[in-house]
Amino acid sequence: MSQDTAKHQGQRNHLIDELRSKGITNESVLAAMNRVPRHVFLDSSFEQYAYQDVAFPIRADQTISQPYTVAFQSQALGLERGSKVLEIGTGSGYQAAVLDEMGFKVYSIERQKELFDFSKNLLLNLRYKITQKFGDGYKGMPSYAPFDGILITAAAPEVPMSLIHQLNPEGVLLMPLGGADDDQIMKRITFNKDGTLKEESLGNFRFVPMLKNVNTK
Repeated sequence: MSQDTAKHQGQRNHLIDELRSKGITNESVLAAMNRVPRHVFLDSSFEQYAYQDVAFPIRADQTISQPYTVAFQSQALGLERGSKVLEIGTGSGYQAAVLDEMGFKVYSIERQKELFDFSKNLLLNLRYKITQKFGDGYKGMPSYAPFDGILITAAAPEVPMSLIHQLNPEGVLLMPLGGADDDQIMKRITFNKDGTLKEESLGNFRFVPMLKNVNTK
């Protein structure tokens, strides 16, 4: 695993300044992202570009989101330190690491075995305490529910009600809603105490599609 050098730390400082300029104001998010060595979550061929605000390809034809997207989603959750958060789509593990650094109790599920194995090994080596599962994100992790927040890191064509029902009252589901061929709309959906849903639109984004029907043991 690549070392985290003074050069990397300097590049992260510049990235944080860029995120501030783009409207990220949550100091917990910014501090967390300044602590996570993004370059170790990427293929070594991308290391020199790791702190540019750009998405990159990773294993299994997936992507690591651009830092602004990670910061935006982390900020939009609007949760307090100590909250219990489920991430749908671990990917390389970068978003999960940021959530852990923010002080959340993090649970994460990944349907691509190659990514699950990679992220589990990396996050353990980095000493993040994240509960991970190999499985279908649409099913969530009901044995660990309820959650204060659920963060989906891939585009879904509809709101997965199976995940809504894994939220605490007043819990939040954050997801990019829409088809794979178009920009998606970031939705923040609050599960009200009376069982109704409050839906907010937070702008357009572009994500890989959320897949399901994975065969897991």
